[in-house]
Amino acid sequence: MSDIEFLIEKLKQFNEARDWDQFHNPKDLAIAINVEAGELLELFLWKKPEEANIGKVKEEIADILAFTLLLSSKYKLDVKQILLDKIELNNKKYPIDKAKGSAKKYDEL
Repeated sequence: MSDIEFLIEKLKQFNEARDWDQFHNPKDLAIAINVEAGELLELFLWKKPEEANIGKVKEEIADILAFTLLLSSKYKLDVKQILLDKIELNNKKYPIDKAKGSAKKYDEL
């Protein structure tokens, strides 16, 4: 069992013990990811990055990851593979010779 599979299984066990899977349909998981991302952003609002409470940052990142893993599980997605695929796609969209040191979007390079 991979680390990702282990984490998904732990999340499922936690949810099953509380009968929460009924609330974790793909739509609501996607919404929850967005809500948690907003909570992460709020930790940085009107602050310098180093002023953010790192303990709360960790909690929000964990929430985002948890809902993302549960959503990927609903669709039986291989998280490792889809991330590797995205890295490869970005490698093609942002070749080093054009993108290095630039914050421009791929269609502006």
